[in-house]
Amino acid sequence: MPTYPGISSEAFRHPLDKQAEQTLRSVPGFDLLAKSFVQYLYERPQQIFLMGNSIQAGPRQYPTLYGIFRECLRDLDISPEPSLYVSQNPEVNAYSLGHEQPYLIFNTGLLDLLDETELRTVVAHELGHIKCDHSILIQMAIWAMGAASLLGEITLGLGNLITTGLIYAFYEWRRKAELSADRAALLVMDDLNPIFNSMMKMAGGSQKYANECHLDEFISQSQKYQDLDQDNLNQLYKFLIYNGGNGVFLTHPFPVERLHYLTGWSTSLDYQTIRQGNYKRVGKEGSFDVDIQDDEVDILRKQIEELQKEIERIKSEEN
Repeated sequence: MPTYPGISSEAFRHPLDKQAEQTLRSVPGFDLLAKSFVQYLYERPQQIFLMGNSIQAGPRQYPTLYGIFRECLRDLDISPEPSLYVSQNPEVNAYSLGHEQPYLIFNTGLLDLLDETELRTVVAHELGHIKCDHSILIQMAIWAMGAASLLGEITLGLGNLITTGLIYAFYEWRRKAELSADRAALLVMDDLNPIFNSMMKMAGGSQKYANECHLDEFISQSQKYQDLDQDNLNQLYKFLIYNGGNGVFLTHPFPVERLHYLTGWSTSLDYQTIRQGNYKRVGKEGSFDVDIQDDEVDILRKQIEELQKEIERIKSEEN
């Protein structure tokens, strides 16, 4: 497998990911929401929950998965090592969260459906999120959407800042962030087929009928899906489906759409250049540091203090 010493996430981040994040950060209310997120959300409770309710992978616990995980850490040059947990959950899913102490969760449903090569693609994908520092914004999105009404009580109307525009921006960014993580998977695998196989299985795979699913048909389905854009009405329907038209906002692009984006990048000069070892690198430390630096901590502390002062000022005016 290829390795990329010192690679920066900027070498492979999808431009739509960057653009969507810039849009998200410019939406009114985002800055204040970010400050409150830092103040009210702590990672330690989640770590305690995972330690108490899941299996932490290591050399003697899920050693096969842990070995794949360690190899992907090396390939993408990520340090320090995040935590890796396996959760008893039939849903075919994996995700990564955390900033100061990042972690990956793999559901047993996913482990039961994918083979080891396909699991490697998912591990690389989730580490791609950590490499790109997506996890802090993903966690903020989950927190913001789930606690909007509570925020209104806790922070004197802050919940009102979670406008429709901010909701759209969060979900649009989350979907585009997946495209960057998919690129990380391709860098590690250097082969589209296992990535596409894992996507096909997660879209509708079955252990019992695995021999009746064919990747070439799924790729053909992806091409037919792209052809739907020739009709403007279909484009409108796609937008509505992604953005709550069926009652929920979608956090991931459709698998067939991800196939399209990744296929395009696999044939690009950009990808070939990275494969040849010519890519943007991080600073002199030679690896991506997921810890918050001291100067960033000072900035966050000052921002929290400013927010607290503002809350106290509003309280005094109301009294």
